[in-house]
Amino acid sequence: MVGFRFSEYSGDPAQDLFERLLKIFQELMLYTSGNVPEALSWLTELDRQYQLTTPEYGLGDFIKDLEERGYLRRDGDGEGGLGPTAKLEISLRQKSLDDIFGDLKKAKSGKHNTTTAGQGDELTADVRPFEFGDNLDKIAVTNSLHNAYVNHGIDNFQLTQDDLEMYETYNQSQMSSVLMIDISHSMILYGEDRITPAKKVALALAEFIRTRFPKDTLDIIVFGDDAWPIELKDIPYLEVGPYHTNTVAGLELALDILKRRRNPNRQIFMITDGKPTCLKIGKNYYKNSFGLDRKIINRCLNLALRCRKYDIPITTFMIARDPYLVRFVEAFTQTNNGKAFYSSLDGLGSFVLENYKRRKRK
Repeated sequence: MVGFRFSEYSGDPAQDLFERLLKIFQELMLYTSGNVPEALSWLTELDRQYQLTTPEYGLGDFIKDLEERGYLRRDGDGEGGLGPTAKLEISLRQKSLDDIFGDLKKAKSGKHNTTTAGQGDELTADVRPFEFGDNLDKIAVTNSLHNAYVNHGIDNFQLTQDDLEMYETYNQSQMSSVLMIDISHSMILYGEDRITPAKKVALALAEFIRTRFPKDTLDIIVFGDDAWPIELKDIPYLEVGPYHTNTVAGLELALDILKRRRNPNRQIFMITDGKPTCLKIGKNYYKNSFGLDRKIINRCLNLALRCRKYDIPITTFMIARDPYLVRFVEAFTQTNNGKAFYSSLDGLGSFVLENYKRRKRK
């Protein structure tokens, strides 16, 4: 009698240890804003305290493997320093996606369904007769064969054009989004790190859109005293500066970007923890950190109204619960007809995903 004999599986200990150390190293890369020597220094300290490595596989072996597997490279500055590679940046996005949106799988392009039937990607349960020019991959095979059997019988079976039926499809729209990240000093105020979760969410959202909605666009901007766009590869290296919060500049830049996107489906995400405290008037900055300055607030509300007129909803993720800030966000959200979430640092990612909604267009 032939059968199978099973034995207990034991993986490669060095490989398993490398994967565990890689996850910790990736997390440290975000906390240190992409500073490889600092991240390795932290990893050394953690290893000293918690014995992460073994006598057979130490940190030296781990660093060597990082280089050999393409995560790190030697800088060409003559000093032989280690720097991150594109592969490491991609792995940071994928890890952030797994950590925040771990139950999601890669899907086909599109996925923003509309209510219009037509030459789309998403099949429906409805069928219709074949028309000249239809894509053959949308043929309802079972229905068509059934028609051929009914129309021609089993003895003279044939499949003609009149027998064919096609699945109806829905058109699928593209979405253009702008993610605004607050990098003002308050994002690390009172010893609470708020910028690292914001970076992690930005990386996860970008990877989520890239893999599940590849036709969509995501622009990322940061705002402090001013606002400027950044590339996806720059996110891990973001640092908080000695900035005030110029929300107006961020909104103006986001609106300008989306107006250039010839797309009816547009939205803005804004992750912030503080009130607007800065305004640029000409070449000068008007700043006021005390309370809610009416001049600054009015400019924010005017921009919220302008975005509403362009049918651009703004979703604000507020990492703060101060009553006067909540009142401002409520007024801002009502003016724009957008949404607001008051999130803890742990819940920020799930809120962003939940609100990456499918806006439908006829």
